[in-house]
Amino acid sequence: METQKPKIVQKLAREHEDKYELAQKYYALLSALNNLKLTEREIQLVAYTAIKGTITYANARSEFCEKYNTTTATINNIVSKLKKVGIFIKEDSKVKVNPVIVLDFDKHINLFIQLQHGEDKQEADDTQGSYSEEDVSGDGSE
Repeated sequence: METQKPKIVQKLAREHEDKYELAQKYYALLSALNNLKLTEREIQLVAYTAIKGTITYANARSEFCEKYNTTTATINNIVSKLKKVGIFIKEDSKVKVNPVIVLDFDKHINLFIQLQHGEDKQEADDTQGSYSEEDVSGDGSE
């Protein structure tokens, strides 16, 4: 009989000033876990776009520029880069964050992150599929 490696469970809880800060932390984590090496400005744009729904409209771009003290040229460069890596998509002629990584940042967010050793790839993942959307985007209560 195979012995299972012990699992470590760590719970971290932190409050954020607003939904933009919360979204930035989420996308910074995704960037770090997936070795995307996104810059702070890129993370800000992804977070802002996820909350607003699109960065296509001039008013959204000017609001972003004012909020983060940047230029529309910077936005254009970032959009181009993030479309190439699949973080941004173009849907109905609007630039949006890929819906696979968009959450409702008005709600509390619980993340489950599983990091495994390479040698464990052959073993069955006993947690796969055991978390519902409610668990991921619920109100944080247990």
